[in-house]
Parts: sequence; C-alpha cells; structure tokens
Amino acid sequence: MEVFVPGRVCVLGEHSDWAGKFRSFNPALSAGATIVTGTNQGLFARVAKHASKLIVTSCDNQGRRQRAEIPMDARSLLEVARQGGHWAYVAGVAFKMLEEHTVGGIEIDNYRTTLPLKKGLSSSAAICVLTARAFNKLYDLRLTPRGEMEYAYQGELVTPSQCGRLDQACAFGSTPVLMTYDGEFTTVERITMAVELHFVIVDLCAAKDTVQILEGLQSAYPKAQNDLHRGLQRCLGELNKDITTRALDLLSGKDPSLSSEEIVARVGALLNEAQANFDELAAPLCPAQLRAPVLHKCLEFPALQPYIVGGKMVGAGGDGTAQLLCKSADAANEVARIVKDELKMDPLLLTISPGSKIQTAVIPAGGFAGMLFPASQACKAELFPILDPSDGILKPLILGTVEQLLQAGLERIVLVVQEDDLGQFERLFKQAVTPANAQHLPEGNLEAYSKRLIDIGRRVEFVVQEQQWGFGHAVYCARDKVGSVPFLLVLGHHVYVANKGAKTCAEQVLDAHRFLGTSVVGLKQSNVREVSKFGTVSGSFRPGPASFPLDVVSVTAVVEKPTPEFAQANLHVPSLPDDTFLTMFGIYALDANIFELLEHDVQHNIRTDRGDIAFSPALDRLRQNRGLSGLVIDGERFPIHSPETFINANAALLEKHKNAQK
Repeated sequence: MEVFVPGRVCVLGEHSDWAGKFRSFNPALSAGATIVTGTNQGLFARVAKHASKLIVTSCDNQGRRQRAEIPMDARSLLEVARQGGHWAYVAGVAFKMLEEHTVGGIEIDNYRTTLPLKKGLSSSAAICVLTARAFNKLYDLRLTPRGEMEYAYQGELVTPSQCGRLDQACAFGSTPVLMTYDGEFTTVERITMAVELHFVIVDLCAAKDTVQILEGLQSAYPKAQNDLHRGLQRCLGELNKDITTRALDLLSGKDPSLSSEEIVARVGALLNEAQANFDELAAPLCPAQLRAPVLHKCLEFPALQPYIVGGKMVGAGGDGTAQLLCKSADAANEVARIVKDELKMDPLLLTISPGSKIQTAVIPAGGFAGMLFPASQACKAELFPILDPSDGILKPLILGTVEQLLQAGLERIVLVVQEDDLGQFERLFKQAVTPANAQHLPEGNLEAYSKRLIDIGRRVEFVVQEQQWGFGHAVYCARDKVGSVPFLLVLGHHVYVANKGAKTCAEQVLDAHRFLGTSVVGLKQSNVREVSKFGTVSGSFRPGPASFPLDVVSVTAVVEKPTPEFAQANLHVPSLPDDTFLTMFGIYALDANIFELLEHDVQHNIRTDRGDIAFSPALDRLRQNRGLSGLVIDGERFPIHSPETFINANAALLEKHKNAQK
C-alpha cells in the first residue's frame, strides 16, 4: 500500500500551540492560534503488515538509506523511543498504537523523501503521521486524520523531542487549516481560501539551536515573572490572535471589494507584522539565537523586494528557515533564482491553493462494451477512433482524455485495464511508431505528434483488474497507486468537450474541488428519459463562496440508474423543470476515503443483481461521511457504448471542428 505524508508550514502563529497549552495552568493566558498547511514535498512510502516486527527503511532527501528492525513489543519500542535518535519517532508511535489497539508489526519502506530535514518543515512529525497512518490503514483502525494526528503527537511525546501540536497538521495533507489551542483542547478547521499564495521557503544554510530557543521562550510560562515574560505572552497571545483573525478574513474573501493582488499584499504585510512583533518581544529572551542575522539578511535582501510582499521565520525561529510570500507564480520563480544564485541558499517553492491540488487521475478502462461487439472484441471501446475538435486529429478515445487531463495540470494518469487488454494500451502509450510505419506519416503535425505520444506515455501508469467485478471494483483496484490523497476519477468510455469559451470539463471539476474543499461530482441536466442510463443525484442549488462564482449543488442523495418513476418521486431538484434531473457527467474529484468504503463492499461481497461491485452506493456513503458537492459542467459528454452513440459523437465532434475553423 502506498502512503504519502507532506511536511507542514506554519503560515502564522508559531509557538502559540505550546503557549496556548499553558492555559491549563494559567487561564489568564490567551488561546493559541495557527494557520498551517502541508507542503508540496514530503515522505513517500510503501507499507505492509509484519507478524512480529517494526521494520523501517528510511531515505533522506539526499537519497541516503538506513534500515532498522525492532521487535513489536512494548518494552523494545519504548526503549528505542526514549533513547532518541533516528528511529525514535517511529518507535514512539508504534508504542502508542500497541498500547491502545490490537495490532501486529508493520514494514515501512520510505523509498523517497523530497522534504528537507531539520529545517522547520516538521519532517519528524511527518514520519510520526506516516507511521500512524500505516497502522490505521493496515489494521483498519478507522481513525480520522484528526485521530492519526493525535497518535502521532502522543508518539512523539514519548521521545526526547519537544514537539507542539501544530507539527502534526501534516496529517491533513495540503489542506490549509486553522488550529486553535486552549489548554489540552485543540480544534482544527479547514480554511476556505479565496486566493492562491505563492511562497518560497528558504533554507538559510546556517545554524540554530532549537533547544536553546525553546528553553528561553518557555521560561515565560505558565506565569510571567517580569516585563520580558509579559511581552512574550502578549506576542504569542492577543497580538497573534489579532493577526491570525485578520489573515483569515483576508484569505476567506470576506471583503469582496478586494482584488486577489490586494489580498496577497495585505497578507504579506501581516507576515511582516508578525515577524516584527517576534523580533521585539521574543528575541530578547534568547538573543544569541533569535536576533537571527542570516534570517534578516534574506528578508531584507534588496534584489528580492520587487517580487515579494512579506516574509517571516519558519518553525522555532532563528537562522533556520524563512518563508517569503511572492506576488505571483512567476515572481516566486524569480525569487527562487535570486535565493539560489545570489544568496547561495536553498529555495523550495510552495503554492497554497484554495483547496488540495489533485495530481493523479484514475481512468477505469477494464469493462467490455457488449453493444459494440464484435468491434470491441478486436479493439477496446476506449481505443475507438474519435475526432478531436481542437486539432482535427483522429485519436483513440482515451488518448484525447489523457491529453485533456495533462493539460489541466495533473501529473499522473492511472489506467485500470484487463490483463488481456494491457498490450493494446501499452502499444498506444509506451511503444514508438516503428521506423517502417513512421515513413508513411505525413510531414507536419502528425509526425511531431508521434514523438509527443511517448512523452505523454511517461505520465501513464497501469493497474490490472484481475476480476471483472464492475465499476466500483475497478476504482478500488487503483487504491495503492493513488494512496491517501484526493484524486480525479474519469470514465474511460466517455468523450468530454467543453462549451466554447469554457475551461475543459476536467478543469471545471478541479477548480470546484479547490475552492469548495469537498469531494465534487460533475453533473449534467438531463431529461427524465435519460436517468435510467446514468447515476443520478438529488439536492439543491446554492451559491458558491465569493472566490468561486458558479452555483453548486449540495448533494443529498446518490442513486445508481434509477427508473424514471423513482427519480420523479425522490430525486427532483428544486428550481429545475419537472422533467429535468441531474445525472453524472463522468468526472469526479474524490477524497481517498472512497477506497475504504469500496473495500468494505469488496470484503463483504456486496454486489448488484448483475454481480458487480457498484460505485454509487460507496459515493453516497462518502456524501454522508464527508459531504459531496455537485457542479453542472459547462460542456457535453458523449458516452461511447453503442453504434449509434459512436457515430453520433463523431458527427457532433466533426461539426464542432468545422465551426471552430470558420
């Protein structure tokens, strides 16, 4: 099983997590508040059960690997955790899991690490969350991300590390969250972002002593003994609360009169204000570390000023890591160049989007189009020739879909196929045109396209669906490839064409997912005669947030191919005509929790009358557990499942191509 856990960046509110914890001893203190998000970088691992041991192979961001085997018993795990060192965090979390659950051992192969270590991005917390998530997934503990975060935190407390609760925010992935700390009580709220923030995280390539910093700062708690202590409590208390509140108002688009550029500029000013407060009120408690000359050299470097709107420290402070908020994506690239070439420091680009950025798409292509037989016996329906109206090239259906997804910014495409059909897809995506056949290609765009196909194929991966148990089972087969992050699900036998002037159909769903922060199903308004051919939803239209101008649907039920009579009685959506319903478009942005729901149906052999593992029941349970939004797509879908639909689709696409040429 694949698991990915990112690092984390505290956008605002450093140190207020442990400061707020002291409210248990001194209620006069203010609660802590942090705005935290996951990084683009993190830990990649493959995990599996083991009968009796905790076996861990780690890989740092330089590719250096280490391996350890620890007996899966409480005494051994606790001893390793308390000693500190490289394996302490994994052992500490394993100890807490063993203490509270009936679990065996696990194997963790952290085969790739893109997260810089010991630079304030919580690499230690990431390995703790990774370990908690591995136990959760492998032993079906049914923990939420909040539950994984708690075990990661408790496990790290077993070690000599002086961690705070905000470090474990990496359990929530790349979703920005507001964490508040009131004594032992911590709350976590998802932040709905109105703008995209482009940061450059800078490894200052200097030295700092985190233990010394924390000893100096924590001397002011729980009760102040002098003016310096009172100043720090004010800095991490009411001043921090004021800054984070103003930042939240800006980031959520509370003032619709502000442009995106104005919001970014004002957030940058708040970063500067937070750093100034820290310099004035915190640095005197540990001046040897917190005067931080290298940090301030970076923040104030003249060549950076045209491209940034603000900046501050990361983590404990000192000369460890800085974060620079840039004016745009292009500005961030220039900042990274200046940091590397002129400051001789190490930059890391981080974009905080309105929601989680989806990087992987899953396309089930393992079915059999019986109504297209015997053509579908010789060639998969997903490989039938379809005219691409954008360039006039006749392409295998699935190739056009893959191109749209890559153009929308996705990094990986996972095709779920039958074993007997794998060769057909590999020939398309993995094999170059033979020299003999290449001689017959006309010069120009087709010759160039043959070379581009190989580049496209490098982004395509395959999963074999060994048993043909339906759509839900096909999606489930992609679980290990996707891991625990959101993904895009796209039906392989549909052609998707956006209306003139609109973004591609996939981009529309991806935008909705980023701005709404929930799973999203693409929808189409359909006549009641069509509902028996498609999954259908009920719900109600509502305005999207200020940052997302389209109306969305709050989905209240998902039903697989209902009869017209059932739809009219149960699924009508207010504001639509009586004969109009919302059917599935064929594109979904989904939380990875859908795999657990599908696994339940697979393990308990829950099937339809046709013997399939259905998808819609699991989608409806996802709606109940985590919410589901719908978006009516500004475009058309052409399902290819019969001779008539195949011919009609190409006729319509040819007409679109002709109109585009006029």
